[in-house]
Amino acid sequence: MHRTRQPLTIWFWAAYLVTTQTPGMSALQFQRQLGIKRYETAFLILHKLRVAMIGPERDPIGREWPVEVDETYVGGATQGEGRGRHHKTLVVGIVEVMPRKKALGPDPNLPSGQRSQHQGGHGRSFIAGRLRLQVVPNRRQETLEPLVLSHVHKNAGIRTDGWTGYDNLHGLGYKHVAVPIRGDQAKTDKHLPMIHIVFGNLDAWILGTHHGVSSVHLQGYLNEFVFRFNRRFWPMVGFESVLKIAVQVVSPTDRNFYENARTQTDMIKPVLNG
Repeated sequence: MHRTRQPLTIWFWAAYLVTTQTPGMSALQFQRQLGIKRYETAFLILHKLRVAMIGPERDPIGREWPVEVDETYVGGATQGEGRGRHHKTLVVGIVEVMPRKKALGPDPNLPSGQRSQHQGGHGRSFIAGRLRLQVVPNRRQETLEPLVLSHVHKNAGIRTDGWTGYDNLHGLGYKHVAVPIRGDQAKTDKHLPMIHIVFGNLDAWILGTHHGVSSVHLQGYLNEFVFRFNRRFWPMVGFESVLKIAVQVVSPTDRNFYENARTQTDMIKPVLNG
């Protein structure tokens, strides 16, 4: 908010609306709600707030419960460029798996004290805990390993598919359980149910609330989705949280924001139109 031309009341209302409205708000809805003259101003305010939705010193997840890790492509089909071509953006998701009511029996594949949540039926005995989503350039081991190390507590139980990029997680100290999925939906539902529910909700949110986003700004939208997801049981704490984080981080200036966008646009095609 430093050197902002907007009244502070606009910023406080903006923070309140974006953190308390269950599905979130598109920039157009945001502009109309607050009476902002220019769409670009509303868009920039939203993205500055999204920077303040990720704490600079977040705790690693997976200390108590196992996590699921997988990747997905975010974006739509590309028309007129040949079969198999797309401009989708690769996103890695990491989510804790917690018991719905009470913990089940111990799992020998997990560290001492951790309990299996992959028994008793899809969606009945377990729920998603904390979430992390990150745009990545590729699925290589040198990309995936540092991401897991930065977001997942050491010695945590980790479930993945059989992708080779995760082969060394056991050597890094994790209790790694890998199952080759190969497109088998039954195996996905049994081994990685929570992260795929998250991916489905993410797609629905992007299309339903924002009608598509640009890959240039996708990480900002992921930040908002994670912020909202991790506080879904305590929605009213979001307003206070975003204000606390805002005083700890540096948001981009108007000039830097659009200069970075232009630079990245030369390298990355849009994910979705709109």
